[in-house]
Amino acid sequence: MAVDATRRSLAGLVLLVGAIAVATQWLGDRAQERLGEQMAAAARAGDIRMISSLTCPYCTEARLWFERHGVPFDECFVERDTACEAELDALPKPATPTLIVRGQVQTGFDAARVLKALQAPQT
Repeated sequence: MAVDATRRSLAGLVLLVGAIAVATQWLGDRAQERLGEQMAAAARAGDIRMISSLTCPYCTEARLWFERHGVPFDECFVERDTACEAELDALPKPATPTLIVRGQVQTGFDAARVLKALQAPQT
């Protein structure tokens, strides 16, 4: 009898942990959707420029994120465009992806940081 109670308790615990994991994933996905909606509403053509490399997985991740959320952006690849390569080399911390959001240089992709730059008052 005690073994059955232990099994039921363990099964209940497993279900609870599973439900928490699913809920956490759903909340994270929903937060990304809201962030994407806000960014798509705030961004205009020419606001976001991404300096990328063909071999950079973080560049691919950022590109797919922008595309999935309908955010307009321009992109250049250092391997294909010498002006793009020179622009990257002129930066204090040349790395890909580098985003230029309304003139603000951001190394790496952080959607919340991009949105913050888009929402900042323009000078």
